Amino acid sequence: MMTGTRKHALKDMTFAEFRERLSEKPVILLPFGSQEEQGPHAPMGDFMLTEAVAAKVAEAADAIVAPTIPFGWADFFRTIPGGIQFRPSTFSAVVEDTVTAFLDHGIEHILVLNGHTSNASLFDQTLRRIRAERGVSVPFINLWQSIPDALWKELHGPSVAAARGHGGDPLTSIYLHLFPELMRMDLARPSVRAKAFGLPTGGVNNVQFEGMPVHVPLDCHEVNADGMLGGDPSLASAENGAKMVEHLVGFCARFVEHMRRCDMRSVTAFMPEETRAIS
Repeated sequence: MMTGTRKHALKDMTFAEFRERLSEKPVILLPFGSQEEQGPHAPMGDFMLTEAVAAKVAEAADAIVAPTIPFGWADFFRTIPGGIQFRPSTFSAVVEDTVTAFLDHGIEHILVLNGHTSNASLFDQTLRRIRAERGVSVPFINLWQSIPDALWKELHGPSVAAARGHGGDPLTSIYLHLFPELMRMDLARPSVRAKAFGLPTGGVNNVQFEGMPVHVPLDCHEVNADGMLGGDPSLASAENGAKMVEHLVGFCARFVEHMRRCDMRSVTAFMPEETRAIS
């Protein structure tokens, strides 16, 4: 029996329903997240945030969202139990296999929504290789880096630097908005970075010497025993999370609309909205 509900999640479709949608040349969303610590107050499965945002983008833009890949690459979180990290080669293989599963059927409007910043360099390498071999450009959006400075200032005013970072915002506020029942804000504490080699740490990738970064590999617990790499979660709020999600959904949905007017095999081929409307 047919229903009037238009599906936007690939997992909810029969193959016949998906096949019918192919004539529309749909944009396919590929969400990637991670399973890693987010400080003592937030769930480790931050892929849930990417999954929820991607579902909202799919509905807003009438795109189709594939199942979320919940694991990413981040060796520096490996020392805290409960995380699951892919090796770089494994992650790149998963990206390639996921993308080519659609390319093999002539589906070329594919957008990756990346909810784990450390995946970015491997996305760049893998998607460049796919373009060289298959001729199709696959863009990716780093979700948590897509919140503009103006919105940060609106939400946190002069406290942006104190609020922002791993263990703080944006994820703590977005968690409070989307999954408040999973939060343990009674365990929240601000980030205090330890020294490494007698020098201030600038994160898991560097120490500061004479005010300049010297790159050195560190694990998260060496920077902060709670894995808090920056940000004060006490400055987060569900209200701020709602505004962040609203922005991200709108931003990504607008890009999906832009993608529809592009030929992903040619960077110079673009159909303006007015031309598309006439055709």
